[in-house]
Amino acid sequence: MNTALTQQHQAEIQRNLRAWNSKPLLRAVYDSFYDRIVRLIDKSLWGAIVEIGSGIGNLKSRLPEAITTDLFPNPWLDMLCDGYELPFQSKTVSHLILFDVFHHLRAPLAFFREAARVLTPGGRVILFEPYISAASYPIYGLLHHEPVALKEEISMAETLPRPRDYYAAQGNATRLFFRAVSDVQLKGWVVFHRQAFASFAYLLSGGFSKPALYPRLFLPMWQKLDAWLSRCPRLLAGRCLVGLTPHAPP
Repeated sequence: MNTALTQQHQAEIQRNLRAWNSKPLLRAVYDSFYDRIVRLIDKSLWGAIVEIGSGIGNLKSRLPEAITTDLFPNPWLDMLCDGYELPFQSKTVSHLILFDVFHHLRAPLAFFREAARVLTPGGRVILFEPYISAASYPIYGLLHHEPVALKEEISMAETLPRPRDYYAAQGNATRLFFRAVSDVQLKGWVVFHRQAFASFAYLLSGGFSKPALYPRLFLPMWQKLDAWLSRCPRLLAGRCLVGLTPHAPP
């Protein structure tokens, strides 16, 4: 594994840990995000619940049974895992959860091909991602280090050979699941949930890297405002939640 890349990742992880531990507002905002994810979990399905790209492992606070994974080792993770080569036997995973990870997949179809292999019948992929709207575009574009890349070509390759370099395109989920869905892009998959919603409570919290622009006490007010603003997602949404399941074989 590239030593420089590992060091860069670990430095970012440590910064995120410090922000998480020092910002009650950030933790409360993420609790609301995790609530949305948990509502898409089908407890009747047999198999493991796996998070791909767990980072500092916060999902376990709401889903303690989840298996947390990442490309880089840390003591709070359950295993190392590459989303293109999942270390699970076929038909043994009920849910694959990707929180702010999908936009790092250079070849999303290659991931979905591997996901279809490991998922049990009726299994689910749950994606939580940035949503690029008229309001969120300047925020993600100017205040975040990752590119939005709304006009960059998205690879439809079904394999991604090694070595695999760093990739980010914050706009990919918006483009693939809300604006340009096609039979080719979603071949073999059904989107059973697709929602974009306003998230100024998150954007103004400063996330992991910027100072908060409002106190924790005002979070319920911002959440109520977000619920109202979510009526116009193309204009005002900042986050999205997508659920997919493979087609049953004919």
